[in-house]
Amino acid sequence: MGDPNDPMAEIKASFFIECEELLEALQDGLQTLEDGGGDDETINVVFRAVHSIKGGAGAFGLEALVRFAHRFETVLDEVRAGRLDIDAEALKVFFLCGDHLSDLVRVSRDDAPIPSAQSDALSAQLDAMLGDAPQDTPQDDPIDFQPMGLSFDLDLDDEPDAPPVYQITFTPSAELFESGNEPFHLFRALEELGPCQFNCDSTRLTDPPDFEPEQSYLSWKIDLASTCSRAEIEATFEFVEGLCSLDIVPSGQEPPGDLLLDSALPDLPAPKPLTDKPVAEITAPSADLTPDMPETVADLPSPPPSAAPAARPDPAKPAATSGPKSVVRVDLDRIERLVNLVGELVINQAMLSQSLEQSGLSPHSDAMSGLEEFQRLTRDIQDSVMMIRAQPVKSLFQRMSRIVREASSAVGKDVRLITEGEATEVDKTVIERLADPLTHMIRNAVDHGLETPQDRAAAGKPAQGQVHLKAAHRSGRVIIEVSDDGAGINRPKVLQIAIDKGLVPAEASLSDSEIDNLLFLPGFSTASVVSDLSGRGVGMDVVRNSIQTLGGRISISSTPGQGTVFSISLPLTLAVLDGMVVQVADETLVLPLNVVIETLALNASDIEMVRPGVQVVRVRSGFVPLFDLGKELGYRAPLQDYDGSVVLLIAHEDGSRAALVIDSIQDQRQVVIKGLDASFYRAPGIAAATILGDGQIALIIDTADIISNASAESAAPTLEGLIA
Repeated sequence: MGDPNDPMAEIKASFFIECEELLEALQDGLQTLEDGGGDDETINVVFRAVHSIKGGAGAFGLEALVRFAHRFETVLDEVRAGRLDIDAEALKVFFLCGDHLSDLVRVSRDDAPIPSAQSDALSAQLDAMLGDAPQDTPQDDPIDFQPMGLSFDLDLDDEPDAPPVYQITFTPSAELFESGNEPFHLFRALEELGPCQFNCDSTRLTDPPDFEPEQSYLSWKIDLASTCSRAEIEATFEFVEGLCSLDIVPSGQEPPGDLLLDSALPDLPAPKPLTDKPVAEITAPSADLTPDMPETVADLPSPPPSAAPAARPDPAKPAATSGPKSVVRVDLDRIERLVNLVGELVINQAMLSQSLEQSGLSPHSDAMSGLEEFQRLTRDIQDSVMMIRAQPVKSLFQRMSRIVREASSAVGKDVRLITEGEATEVDKTVIERLADPLTHMIRNAVDHGLETPQDRAAAGKPAQGQVHLKAAHRSGRVIIEVSDDGAGINRPKVLQIAIDKGLVPAEASLSDSEIDNLLFLPGFSTASVVSDLSGRGVGMDVVRNSIQTLGGRISISSTPGQGTVFSISLPLTLAVLDGMVVQVADETLVLPLNVVIETLALNASDIEMVRPGVQVVRVRSGFVPLFDLGKELGYRAPLQDYDGSVVLLIAHEDGSRAALVIDSIQDQRQVVIKGLDASFYRAPGIAAATILGDGQIALIIDTADIISNASAESAAPTLEGLIA
């Protein structure tokens, strides 16, 4: 993105990060308006988000972004003033403009070609909404700030009947510039209220030896001729509240003596005479320097972030906390390095624990007591680091809103996305890799799941279809559901297509769940015509592979005439795992603890043979298929007698259960997941690896993969009616 040697590159990068927060606030506000829960403050939040993006874009010369944001802002201002009503069609245009604004931010960040044709088309729609309302254009000519004693005028016309004049004293703090704000944009906003005369006071500038580049030395005295109220003038500075000192006094009155906005200005050194060097030659402050704040600042209230609209809560929802949250942006690579270091700490802690246990020390010795405390602290540190990398799925769900709008428009359906659990936190790596699978599933729900408006009317359903996207924590995992209120899966059609394509034998007798799972076969598609959305047989198989790569599972539940639910179960993090360490044929393996629901010791009376080589085990009132883990992994030949063997009862997210025969259970512990890169063979049933306390490498088992890839002689037939 741009020239890496550009001194403004870091500030520009911060601007684009802030844009993501502003765009999120914009989408939240529009969604609230669509849900019918909006008020004047919601409209103000939407307006300020677009206004802030426009202001920041102007500072970096992003003209295309400024022009479109200005058009969008102008229409929103008409809405804010009550001169334009919001209806369903207007909201559709606003959503499209929000999507396009996001595109413009992205291409501006990546220096990609500007989609000018789409900008022109949407700008025309915005102009049509304005009708005969005046349409101003953003002002791009720069302001030349000059030292005290020199002034400049902005559109100051000498008229006989001049409006009232306000005397404004504006002194920015260092934090105002750190947050990406610029006085230039504030002055341009003032100019829109009336003619202005600016005087820059530079008397506090010091000689270069005492010059602190992080500090703010300039202030401005402004004469504003305007018929606006004082409250309207104050609103111009609302984005920098707490980041400046501000006095607004009508001409002829004495200053009130107190500050309108909370002052965040640090004590500055006493002014010294200026050198002969011009002000323009003073070095610009570095973006990566941190100001030396005096101790007195610690007693002041924390200033709000510059992206006030993004941080402002929905008025319809109660605030989670009483005070503002402080946010520190950290490069993801630094967090990844911290996660890796904590992982190594856990491994070394396990090695130390094993060494002390083997040394024969008394469990009540000081060393063993210290070891227990060390283990607890290590676990707390690891959990805390994992929480740093966790993020809400809200940003991902907002992207899916756009997918629904685009997909429904492409197939001519009226579809609404309803989200739930947006605050559910997931590992950032999981969120990033979920985008593609969810996109496929959302498009599939819109294209295949929901009926046409005519078919919905014939079935007595509302013309508008609904797609629900939910997220929640359950049993130490993240559950994400994509559901629709469509016609459900046409199972006879799906089975016939699979037979026609040669994916299953013609004489196959499949259960409902087995027919549903045919949708995940490569090359399978129920679309009769290839379109922009589907029909090429690529989609659901990609979804399943992507979810399995994340260590998750996907299942389907469908009711004819009522809709279909796709449920995804994922680990909270891809870095650590609570596992059960087991022994199989002299090999040490780790199974995820969350899939193990019970351990059993087999007796001969508990085992029933379905056919030679295929056995089931009786678990209370039902039967569960039995699999020999050592045989399935190729470690040894099948056992001839399972009497007395140890069995792990496994349960998966789709409700299926199985029993795995192992030799012994060694331990339960938290292990650090080490992924196997592309240079390793992707063996069925192997998810990853880990390093144990004795330095030994152990494979982490994917139990669902083991069962689905079970050898033909050990795979039991369909056990419906037998499996509990």
